Amino acid sequence: MNENIVLYLAAYLIAGIPFGYLLAKKFAGVDIKNEGSGNIGATNVLRVVKEKDPDLAKKLGAATLFLDATKGILVILVAKMLGAPESVQWTIAVLAVIGHCFSAFLFFEGGKGVATGFGVLLVMMPIPALIAIAVWIGASKGLKISSLSSLIGLVAFIIASYILYPVVPGIGSHAPIWIIALIITYKHIPNIVRLFRKEEGKV
Repeated sequence: MNENIVLYLAAYLIAGIPFGYLLAKKFAGVDIKNEGSGNIGATNVLRVVKEKDPDLAKKLGAATLFLDATKGILVILVAKMLGAPESVQWTIAVLAVIGHCFSAFLFFEGGKGVATGFGVLLVMMPIPALIAIAVWIGASKGLKISSLSSLIGLVAFIIASYILYPVVPGIGSHAPIWIIALIITYKHIPNIVRLFRKEEGKV
């Protein structure tokens, strides 16, 4: 089998591991898919588990965020170690976000792709990603609305990527970034609707 295909499949499957679902089930006895927003990401883990145990909620939320980002970082680093070209690395980055958002382990449901997306982008474009993470943290503290903060961070990344990398090394196109951004935005459509209705909850 072609080595690239193995990398692509591994990236999709590893990124599809639903850490938020597994942690909430194991340590809080909660099926996160049937509670709160039904999302498997850190925000919903924090929000749902907080009702039972605020301290545990913070730990599980932080662990989910860390693990979701780490799986994105890991698949890119492995590809780099194996000497995969930039085009293959960017394909892996996109597939990692797809894997998290449409997990094979959850009947192709999943999270919103923010942590995993920032994980892969942190390796592929460290400075724009760090700028975006700083904006995301600042927005989170000021607005207390996770979804809006994530989308603001995403916009910050796109702007920074065009300023710092007018031509993306190895591929010459921002297409993979736009694909990742569109997937994350698509997964946030219910949040965007609630934002317009002023119904989106704070964390």
